[in-house]
Amino acid sequence: MSYANLYEPPGPRGVRRNRVLAGAVTLVLLAIAYVVYVRFDEKDQWAADKWLPLLRGDVWATFILPGLAGTLGAAVAGVLLAGLFGLVFAVARMSEHAWIRVPAAAVVEFFRSVPLLLLIFFAFFGSYMVIGVNISAFAAVVFGLTLYNGSVIAEIVRAGVLSLPKGQREAAYAVGMRKSQVMRLVLLPQGVRVMLPALVSQFIVLLKDSALGLIVGYDELVDRGLNGIAANFSNVIPAAILIAAIFIAINTSLDRLAHRLGAA
Repeated sequence: MSYANLYEPPGPRGVRRNRVLAGAVTLVLLAIAYVVYVRFDEKDQWAADKWLPLLRGDVWATFILPGLAGTLGAAVAGVLLAGLFGLVFAVARMSEHAWIRVPAAAVVEFFRSVPLLLLIFFAFFGSYMVIGVNISAFAAVVFGLTLYNGSVIAEIVRAGVLSLPKGQREAAYAVGMRKSQVMRLVLLPQGVRVMLPALVSQFIVLLKDSALGLIVGYDELVDRGLNGIAANFSNVIPAAILIAAIFIAINTSLDRLAHRLGAA
């Protein structure tokens, strides 16, 4: 799909204006970075004794790697289940039968409106009253990630399918395909491809949202990598910078993967 018609290249004046704005923003960001550096330096946040623990193998083995494993585990489970949830409810919301479409719309709108943190709380603390069993922190986090992000994904996929030209559907019917075949073989593959950047962006949000698991005691990267290290070495800022860098590296990799898949 080409997006060339959505953007008109600026003329000479527009180019000059963009360069001036870019230069001004760069100067402002550099000034902010300098102020932050100076303030941290005044509080000895750049001292070697606060950063050296982050280079130790035992610190990585005890705090960072287990936390990263917890984050990735919840994120992978959440992506798979939220993706399945989103596909099912996207198709249901586009059904011609009101008895399928209306309940599906109610479910999607409800879970899109409820804060993720409340879903995690409900799953963790309310599971015993509902099913008679206390579920694990991991299950509570995945439960919340699945329902909230799955509802958003359902709307993303539905928007992608509805954005396709009507001729796609009509051509499929013309060659004798049934409704289920048209949706499964023609519309969904194209709709998902069109909305791939939005889907990957939502998966990145899901990955970051897994940090909310610390509220119910789930061992993830922010809890183990930030709170654990800071509690032992009194270096909150260096630990936070390291954890942020790890998240940025993962999310940047996902974004690049999305661009490669979109270009394929």
